[in-house]
Amino acid sequence: MSSLDVRMFTVGPVQENCFIVRERDAPAALIVDPGDEPDNLLGALERLNIETVEAILITHTHFDHVGAVAPVAKATNAPVYCPELETQVLANIMDYVPWPGFGPFESYEADHTVAGGETLELAGLNIEVTFTPGHSPGHVSYAIAEHEALFSGDVLFQGSVGRVDLPGGDWPTLLASIEQLITTYAPETTVYPGHMSLTTLGRERATNPFLRELAER
Repeated sequence: MSSLDVRMFTVGPVQENCFIVRERDAPAALIVDPGDEPDNLLGALERLNIETVEAILITHTHFDHVGAVAPVAKATNAPVYCPELETQVLANIMDYVPWPGFGPFESYEADHTVAGGETLELAGLNIEVTFTPGHSPGHVSYAIAEHEALFSGDVLFQGSVGRVDLPGGDWPTLLASIEQLITTYAPETTVYPGHMSLTTLGRERATNPFLRELAER
């Protein structure tokens, strides 16, 4: 049984999934995609007896995934890892909110950038960064292969995939990113997506209607 402890918090009006990740009962943790409700997330850290947030990992910078980055980073002193192609969005969040009525969100200057191909050693975990564009230009996914865990952001969902009708979206690119994940990681890998419920890579390859051409290969 994996010793990885992943807590999911669905936050904000777009129902985005933020994850607090650590080794079971460890005092240090990571946060993936704090999209909204910073007080809720900070309260969860306290309830879980987490003493240190070693990093905030961002899969991509759509507002629903980064709306709480600034307040959470400031409260925890955690460094923020942002896709290098999207740092300008994190630094000017409200300029990139495509619809009225959302926010205001506080912008943030990334502490570190990731492009894919890195292995991060944080909170006692080895995190592999994979470049997975298609939903957004700089999108990355974070895998903890030892624990068969994949934080897919908005690339892959249970029975669905990320939309490609926002700026920088592209369907062939997205499908290639998903194929890369499916061929790199074990079918049993749990997918922790940016929206909706948990799934596995194997289940999505076999049953996801958007991936029929991959299932046939």
